[in-house]
Amino acid sequence: MLSRRHLLAAGSLATLVAPVAGRAQTRVAMPTLPPIPASETFELDNGLFVVVLPSARAPIVTQMLWYKVGSADEPPGKSGIAHFFEHLMFKGTPSVPAGEFSKIISRVGGQDNAFTSYDYTAYHQTVGADHLELVMRMEADRMTNLNITEKELLPERDVILEERRQVVESRPSALLDEVTREALFGRRDYGIPVIGYPEEIRKLDVADARAFYDHHYAPNNAVLIIAGDTTAQAVRDLAGKYYGPAARKDVPPRRRSAEVGAGLPRTVERRDKRVAQPEWSRDYVAPSYRMGETQHAYALQVVAQALGGGQSGRLYRTLVLDRKLALDANAGYSPQALGLGTFGIGVSLAPQRTMAEIADAVQALLDQALREGISEDEIDRAKRRLLAAAIYARDSLSSGPRMYGSTLTTGGTMADVDQWPDRIAAVTRKEVMAAAHAVLESKQCVTSLLLPEGAG
Repeated sequence: MLSRRHLLAAGSLATLVAPVAGRAQTRVAMPTLPPIPASETFELDNGLFVVVLPSARAPIVTQMLWYKVGSADEPPGKSGIAHFFEHLMFKGTPSVPAGEFSKIISRVGGQDNAFTSYDYTAYHQTVGADHLELVMRMEADRMTNLNITEKELLPERDVILEERRQVVESRPSALLDEVTREALFGRRDYGIPVIGYPEEIRKLDVADARAFYDHHYAPNNAVLIIAGDTTAQAVRDLAGKYYGPAARKDVPPRRRSAEVGAGLPRTVERRDKRVAQPEWSRDYVAPSYRMGETQHAYALQVVAQALGGGQSGRLYRTLVLDRKLALDANAGYSPQALGLGTFGIGVSLAPQRTMAEIADAVQALLDQALREGISEDEIDRAKRRLLAAAIYARDSLSSGPRMYGSTLTTGGTMADVDQWPDRIAAVTRKEVMAAAHAVLESKQCVTSLLLPEGAG
């Protein structure tokens, strides 16, 4: 869910790329963007797609290996298995004992980590350029030779259950998020928490892990991205040496449901003595780059910025600065998904204010925006903020691989990342208003209330 509790920045290029038909340029004066970084792509015989983003600014390299599998690809009843693998991949191979992967990288002065989403899982390391061969050898090794045993799996399962207690069950907002997502999408795909349900995590065993690994961890189901102080030829040689021997596998098709939760619109709430700051949010089912009315995906990014892009957004100016109803107000939109996306509005209440006041004020603001329109000036400023984000993203060694990785694992192309600024600049006011009406007038939404225990 995209809401005030974990709002994704609408200017993040990692979520903002996809192909659309060409449009006439609008009057916005686009900030001067640096040249698109040089890149080269190739594919190994086993299907591994490789992206090289050379940069000689510092003698370091980042390797990111993205698998086209996330929590929405899990078998029914096996929630949490995709995230489980984020842990199990550090449990060793015959040549790299359990627990040694990160220690080896640390000893050469590098850093490594991993993350799991609904649509992908990624593993990454940043090391000195002279250690690129080391991390490529170790990452390729665990693609095919992972140890999956009860000795390693059972303790890690307990670690994940404890992680769930710390990051979800100890946080009222996270518990409300789970209820909201399930109400919005049903108990499927994006309605199931990435970390999984505790009762299903407890049942995951070696057979489940082995089946998931055998089905999804394959070179033809992955994207390798190398960024930093190297060359395309050097990467081609190393990738062929270490990843080339990995065998192609039959990977199951990826499916996402176009269905939404039953009984929408709905209101859900959580009252908890641990809540110090009451919060109101509303999340709408929205098209993504891949599903629904995809023609609105670019315009919705502009809508989110115009309404809720920081302190200059209409929500903040109206609810916080003018009416003193809220301490914060924002909006966001996440189109980067294989299935449907979400458009969210979030408000933190000012002292002595009620949920009813906020709900009425937000609805009045949206009604006015739909009735009178979002102005050309608001649209221009929204575009400028989005394009400024592109400048910073292109300038970052870590953001570039993430932009390409999240795009390529959700059906996009290299061109979708490179052409994103032009596509945002080309959005018209007519398109902005069509997108706003399509989503904000929809009844496919969930309103969430986070309240202290005993609040009225």
